[in-house]
Amino acid sequence: MGTIKQGILGGFSGKVGTVVGSTWKSVHYMRALAVSFSDPRTEKQKNQRSKFTAAVNFTKAMTPFLRFGYKEFSGQQSAFNAAVSYILKHAMKGSGTNVSIDYNKALVTRGSLVPALDATITVNESKVTFAWTDNSGMGDATVTDAAMLLAYNKDKGMAVYDIAAATRSDAKAELKLPANWKDDALAIYLGFCNEDVTNVANSVCLQDTPVSGGSEGDGSEGGGSGDGGLDENPLG
Repeated sequence: MGTIKQGILGGFSGKVGTVVGSTWKSVHYMRALAVSFSDPRTEKQKNQRSKFTAAVNFTKAMTPFLRFGYKEFSGQQSAFNAAVSYILKHAMKGSGTNVSIDYNKALVTRGSLVPALDATITVNESKVTFAWTDNSGMGDATVTDAAMLLAYNKDKGMAVYDIAAATRSDAKAELKLPANWKDDALAIYLGFCNEDVTNVANSVCLQDTPVSGGSEGDGSEGGGSGDGGLDENPLG
């Protein structure tokens, strides 16, 4: 119960309803009671934290690459934040302690430029060889568009990449892999950007090798292909 010491307009001490009165150095002040939660760590909250952690761990391994890959969306927020936001909304699977990235749905480059056509890869111990059909002249695709290559190591949480490995008209490119990546689970992507990096294409996931035990992803063990379809709503 609160006690009023100086009349109805004076200060008071104690609790009155949801207000607490007190005095500090002869100054009277009031504060609201803190809201009490019986369980501030609900399953929904823990699930969201797990998703956020997974998305950040994936994207932080390729931050410099994302500055180019998500440049079209860096006006409203940083390219990194735009990438994390997209991953959270469109490329998560599982729940609770089983939350993980759906690498086939993740985009490491994102935009409205025409994506790769008929892309394939071949992987050996030292490199990834990319091949695609030159679709220059299709929409806004041009012969000088730069191929953006990235390989993400799921076991080590690391990425290697090349932002300008070749041009669209070259129809092939190579990405070197670290020697200690042998037999590691990899997710491998191909994207494109125009010469001044003002227009970027949605990336294509060309390999999603499961981690040991097959607990993550349903991708193939070898090369893959895809057409890198555009989002109907790239800002969603």
